[in-house]
Amino acid sequence: MTQIATPAQPELVEGRARPNRTALVAQARDSIMRGSKSFAAASQLFDPQTRERVWLLYAWCRRCDDLADDQDHGGELGPAAGAQDRLATIRTLTELAFAGEATGDPAFDALGVVARETGLTRAMADDVIGGFALDADAWRPRSEADLLQYCFHVAGAVGVMMAVVMGVSPTDEETLDRACDLGLAFQLANIARDLDEDDAAGRSYLPLDWLVEADIPPGEHMKPHFRGALVPIVARMCALAQDYEVSARIGAARLPLRSRWAVLSAAGIYGAIGREVARAGPHAWDHRVTTSTAAKLGFVVKALAQCLLPPPRSAPALPWTRRQLAERARAA
Repeated sequence: MTQIATPAQPELVEGRARPNRTALVAQARDSIMRGSKSFAAASQLFDPQTRERVWLLYAWCRRCDDLADDQDHGGELGPAAGAQDRLATIRTLTELAFAGEATGDPAFDALGVVARETGLTRAMADDVIGGFALDADAWRPRSEADLLQYCFHVAGAVGVMMAVVMGVSPTDEETLDRACDLGLAFQLANIARDLDEDDAAGRSYLPLDWLVEADIPPGEHMKPHFRGALVPIVARMCALAQDYEVSARIGAARLPLRSRWAVLSAAGIYGAIGREVARAGPHAWDHRVTTSTAAKLGFVVKALAQCLLPPPRSAPALPWTRRQLAERARAA
């Protein structure tokens, strides 16, 4: 396995100082603690080397998301103006990181470090950036396939990169498929939970076909008199998330014990979000659905028990797989 480099002093690259690995890890840890308490909690279950690499990759994902949406570790979405320029910045700094050059941004330097240590590829990163490109174009899904295409870019492709960081070979297509499925499950649950926030920012990730079937005019789905018609749509999305989560649990069995434990803990925590949104029905957006600290600990304990049990024997029939979605994206 590649040894971790920890230079004592910053390295100078073309006159710019690249922070040493220890500094990058510290900044990445701060980023994950601010940006995702659920993921930060689950990451403590990894072995130290994997944990640091997960933090480094998270820092890049978080920074890209914040740049794309003009935010600081989430929160209210910024103005759409300048979105294409911010996207160009993401692409330029990512290219520098994979070229092994200092970027002037710790999160992108973090990507360069973890890519060199694990074998992450530029194509994997480009799949993630494809999601930011869709948002920059004010894209909206027309069909379920479009919805899953978006989820592939912004979360499924991240799952693939995280799997490689955990030690999965970049050529292990079957396990990477399952890792992508977990990302898809997470994103579907997030979309269902955040409908009100997205609507306030002028965004909607509900397929137009679904809205038409429910007789909900596009752009009006969060109005109170459409809440009843919206509930079955969201239940459909949450059921789709559940199917992808079950598929992901099969792949988790191929990971080392501590990584498997962390992944199953995260699956439980995020899965609970989708299930609570579905359970709450028309009241799901009265307040943001969250998972308490006690509940998180409960999922961590449950995940340890699941590590000792056989995984599901077979996955539900999924409408789209990672490879199908990747091919669809490249053909677009």
